[in-house]
Amino acid sequence: MGLRSQVLGPLKQINFLYGANGSGKTTISRIIDGELAFSHCTIKWAGSIPLEALVYNKDFIDRNFAQELRGIFTLGEADVSAIKQIEEESRRRDEIQKDIRNIKLKLVGEDENSGKKGEQKALFDKFTEDAWKLKTKHDGTFKTAFTGSRSSKVDFAKRLETEAQGNSAKLHDVDELKARAATVFADAPERINPIQELAFNDLVSQEDDKILQKKVIGKEDVDIAAMIRKLGNSDWVKNGKPYYEANDGICPFCQQSTSETFADSLNKYFDEAFLADVAAIDSLATNYSMYSLHAISQLDAIIASNTEFLDCAAMKLKRDLLQTKITANQQHIARKKAEASAPIKLETLEPLLLEMANAITNANNKIAAHNTTVENIGSERKTLTSEIWRFVVEEAKTFHDVYAKQLAVVKKTIEGLEKALAEKAALLNETTKKVSDLEKGITSIKPTIDAINGILKSFGFVGFFLAQSEKEGHYKIIRPDGATANPSLSEGERTFITFLYFYHQLKGSTSPSGITKQRIVVFDDPVSSLDSDVLFIVSNLIKKVFEDVRTAGSNIKQCFVLTHNVYFHKEVSFAKNRSNGVALHDETFWIVKKKSSGSVIEHHEKNPIRTSYELLWSELRSGKISDLSIQNTMRRIIENYFKIMGNVTVDDIVVHFEGADKQICNALMSWINDGSHFAVDDLYVSHDEETIAKYLDVFKRIFEKAKHITHYNMMMGIAG
Repeated sequence: MGLRSQVLGPLKQINFLYGANGSGKTTISRIIDGELAFSHCTIKWAGSIPLEALVYNKDFIDRNFAQELRGIFTLGEADVSAIKQIEEESRRRDEIQKDIRNIKLKLVGEDENSGKKGEQKALFDKFTEDAWKLKTKHDGTFKTAFTGSRSSKVDFAKRLETEAQGNSAKLHDVDELKARAATVFADAPERINPIQELAFNDLVSQEDDKILQKKVIGKEDVDIAAMIRKLGNSDWVKNGKPYYEANDGICPFCQQSTSETFADSLNKYFDEAFLADVAAIDSLATNYSMYSLHAISQLDAIIASNTEFLDCAAMKLKRDLLQTKITANQQHIARKKAEASAPIKLETLEPLLLEMANAITNANNKIAAHNTTVENIGSERKTLTSEIWRFVVEEAKTFHDVYAKQLAVVKKTIEGLEKALAEKAALLNETTKKVSDLEKGITSIKPTIDAINGILKSFGFVGFFLAQSEKEGHYKIIRPDGATANPSLSEGERTFITFLYFYHQLKGSTSPSGITKQRIVVFDDPVSSLDSDVLFIVSNLIKKVFEDVRTAGSNIKQCFVLTHNVYFHKEVSFAKNRSNGVALHDETFWIVKKKSSGSVIEHHEKNPIRTSYELLWSELRSGKISDLSIQNTMRRIIENYFKIMGNVTVDDIVVHFEGADKQICNALMSWINDGSHFAVDDLYVSHDEETIAKYLDVFKRIFEKAKHITHYNMMMGIAG
């Protein structure tokens, strides 16, 4: 499992980071400095307003320690009114930046994820969840229409928003859309042949044939006509006539011979008109059978095709009903043939045939639409997709309208804040330029030379100093004889003067403007290669920076100190008003550790660096230490301290004491150069209170003579 992301925060005005060499401290300073590209790292600024970062680390030393240093411009003292104006404009600039931070706080909150922007995101998140439920509901049917936004809740919600604002497609019901989607979104849809239209006019026309209603009988003026009419047996006589003719004129019923007159009357009765009517009945029967057979065959073929656009099951029921009606009509026609004189009426087939024909026509219309779709599949898919989204928008109307209404209110507030932010930003640029122009008029690099040289001289560095270079706006480091000092400086001297250069840059600028810019400051192992004297000088100078950070109106807003040196950490982080090591309200403590998978950063509520050395001082400071162990406690403090500092000669300190004090000094300093003692070597000698007081006095004066009284005061909690 990989190392989780590390977060250095929340931070405060003053931040202490302790870690061994190689643990990642310099990487942190480089991220803040922005010199290297760390694409996986981010810095969050208060109010989203980046400040100028001044970082002292090895990179700074390598960059700036050259034959000549760029001059540090600071404000001169000649024009008091100009300085006052700069201060006023700087305060105005700070107030504007404060306003900007407050506006951004309302806009995005302290974490840059809340505020009005956070409200807007929360509204969108709720809308997104509601939209996704709708997508899930219809995804199975309309997934092709949702292509491009199906795999992301956010993408789907944004698409729904866009469609809600501009989709003017026609609104259809879901069943119609599903039916069309099955075709339009099907894989490679094919053209379908239309159904043959049902031809039934010829069949239906038979129903109106006049012969059906006509009473087909013989000629009325024949002598036997009266008898036939009286008996009403025309059809009986007609059907018997062939038997009479086949029986050689003998009546087939009574077996009596008839006269030629009877035969002639019989033939005249069934004349040509009669025969024509009989032929018409036969023709009707034939045609009706033929036309009905064609209609049934056509219907059977249509039903057998089982086309998806026609309800073939319903059509089969209608076909069977038609067949039943046809059969009944054919029986009526058969009766007409048998009894030509009897009028008959056929049951009409037209409504049923028309109903089936309309169903076929509707199916063909759908087939035509399908074929048009196949021919224009691209545009059809686009149209259907738009219509599906129109349907989804309509279904989302309830929750979308609520979202849109709430969003409009939040967006209006955001627009107002962003407008105010833009106005403040413009005002800030104007004020910053004004300060810059004022600074250019009265800045100088000379005060920095005097200040750095003053510090060097006061701490005994007299072998080199800064001077103004022949190159305008630059410094050079020279020896008293004027020779260039850079190549011959020791590593410690090189580090110290570069630190002083950086320190004075904090209240100045390498250009004639920008002196009053708001800044954060980073000190990364500033005491590397420094001896003990310089270590405490650096500690005290950094503590002055802490004072600036804590001072209202200062342009230094935040400070970081990173180190691997335990003793420097103790010196620079010491605060007499810190209770039991607990961090003050304006400071944080961190430890940076290196692990196999990367660096980790640990936050501590208390100063995590508490050594046995500090505990020794704590005992001494308490005043409750035993008379039997107080001398050994003082000896251990001196041993630890001066061994770490190095370059301490016992004789150089002892020479400042005389008489009994000298003996006490020798006793206290006896272990400095002895590295072989153990805890059992402690001396337990009982003394009276007066002797103990003498030891305490000499102990303090040892630090005075060694010029480390500030360390004594710090560890004993003495002000100043």
